[in-house]
Amino acid sequence: MKIFQLLEMYSIKPETLDTFTSRRNAFAKLGSFGKKVAMAAIPVGFASVAGNKAYAATMEPLDVLNFALTLEYLEAEYYTKGLAASGLIPAGKDRAIFELIEKHEVDHVAFLIAGITASGGTPVSKPTFDFTVGGAFNPFGNYEQFLALAQAFEDTGVRAYKGQAANLMSNKALLTAALQIHSVEARHASEVRRLRGLKGWITQNERGAGMPEATQAVYNGENNLMQGGVDVTTVTTIGSDGITESFDEPLTKEEVLTIAGLFIAA
Repeated sequence: MKIFQLLEMYSIKPETLDTFTSRRNAFAKLGSFGKKVAMAAIPVGFASVAGNKAYAATMEPLDVLNFALTLEYLEAEYYTKGLAASGLIPAGKDRAIFELIEKHEVDHVAFLIAGITASGGTPVSKPTFDFTVGGAFNPFGNYEQFLALAQAFEDTGVRAYKGQAANLMSNKALLTAALQIHSVEARHASEVRRLRGLKGWITQNERGAGMPEATQAVYNGENNLMQGGVDVTTVTTIGSDGITESFDEPLTKEEVLTIAGLFIAA
């Protein structure tokens, strides 16, 4: 399934993505860059995402859940493959954490499928994923790469759920279901970031130490100081770092699908 099939599935017009880099171009950039970078610092393929919120569009509640299901398929398969890779995840605390996260993601997939079906919808089929992005990465052969991708996926997932909350306001049951998953995804993101020696939350729009420049688009917009139409710097003295750590920002579905599309092979 290619990116434009995803866009059609979620009622996104391809012309709204004129400011985004195509998946083919992203592959070319990643392929040339990935071969030159040390294994511990290889980039993650998110450079094609632009921080333009002008392209936001609405989706029906069941479409939102299928959108979420696509992301949960991605995360569940990623952790399942990571755990199956011999010697990748260190025994002890790290492995125990990822075993639990993998169970959560598998449960999220089952939960969303059941919820979509019970609501009269048809769950989207699981795509075929390529976590190497055409050979640019080796996340199942290098633990630092595995952690970097895990952080990018989890941080993206938190912002993705937040970006769709408004589209679920008309259905309280589905909104509640999405929020139940959203809070757990936020816990995953915090835990993975701490495994990498980072704060559990995001400061300004910083991607964090060890995350290459190619991941910056995942964090663009997180330095927002305006909340609810209020410049928060005018009502507190904690400073801009503390303000940005206090609020997470949404991603539009266009941005999220462009990110996910890099890892979808068919």
